[in-house]
Amino acid sequence: MADLFEVSAINSMKLENRFVRSATWEGLADDDGSCTPRLIALMEELDTGGVGLIISGHAYVSQEGQAGPRQLGIYCDELIPHLSKMTEAVHRQSGKIVLQLAHAGCRAAFDLTGKKPLGPSNTDKEDSSLCKEMTHEEIHHTVESFAKGAVRGQQSGFDGVQIHAAHGYLLSQFLSPFYNKRKDEYGGRIENRARIVLEVLGAIREKVGDQFPVLIKINSEDFVQDGFNVEEMVQVAAMLEKAGIDAIELSGGTVDSGKFIPVRPGKIDSEEKEVYYREAAKGYKEKISVPLVLVGGIRSYSVAEQLIKTGLTDYISLCRPFIREPDLIKRWKSGDKSRSTCLSDNLCFKPVRAGEGLYCYTAKKLRNK
Repeated sequence: MADLFEVSAINSMKLENRFVRSATWEGLADDDGSCTPRLIALMEELDTGGVGLIISGHAYVSQEGQAGPRQLGIYCDELIPHLSKMTEAVHRQSGKIVLQLAHAGCRAAFDLTGKKPLGPSNTDKEDSSLCKEMTHEEIHHTVESFAKGAVRGQQSGFDGVQIHAAHGYLLSQFLSPFYNKRKDEYGGRIENRARIVLEVLGAIREKVGDQFPVLIKINSEDFVQDGFNVEEMVQVAAMLEKAGIDAIELSGGTVDSGKFIPVRPGKIDSEEKEVYYREAAKGYKEKISVPLVLVGGIRSYSVAEQLIKTGLTDYISLCRPFIREPDLIKRWKSGDKSRSTCLSDNLCFKPVRAGEGLYCYTAKKLRNK
């Protein structure tokens, strides 16, 4: 029976506990995507707070794939020295950190990049800032960009990389029939829609070798009509397992998913409201043996413990709770097992959008009263 604080491993990466910091947009990088002292300090705080594995904020692998301002980048070699300072800071405390590789696709920020966003299919509006269907050459170039980003991550000292294929960004768009209307070998049946994701994994693995951990984040479902669903998620997970993925993080939702967006607002005031993707995780575990990292609405130590002990997941992934309490895991380990104080009000994004960087707006407001 697994335990939350037992040592485990994902490929060659040894982890001191089963808690993962899930990637988010911190808004703390420089305008060119380079790592900053504030971003490094945040990673150090998470590490000293007891998180077993830190996953960085989503780092764009090519400039046309940038999602938002002050987003971390991994699109050129000049970014490596700054990122190396981040990994060195985490490793000084014997922590582990993985770099998330991302491309926003149709959700790329035209006002920042000046380039028309690229995605699986054209949008139906005549606006130069909206999405253009990728050519085969552009698909190949993007696959190579992910692979080069992984190499830069490896050279920067990261302990692994995570492919971002969730939340309605580029690879998620290809997986989803809601976004992907292509008629070629990258559209239609699920094997075709998953093709680019498998090509990205293959290209990365070829560059970084078999011992370097490669993880992926995918949706359990999109929560949109005719979108990616749980049945297709299990099919894609099986393809990824066969292709040699080391761990899969399960999330859900897109910007078009109404109240079921990836960062759902609404107070989680009981254990019954926790674990957004419990049923999807059950379906995954019935068919897939690759270690599962489960994110979404987990707030209580007792819930996390039960998820691990019953084998519903292998790792507990949290994001917003660590914005409120970076030392949450240290607190839990010390014996104070009270639930996370995160209110899930999403006000943490208010300072990010204002250019101030990520912090718990509610907690700061309370302190200043």
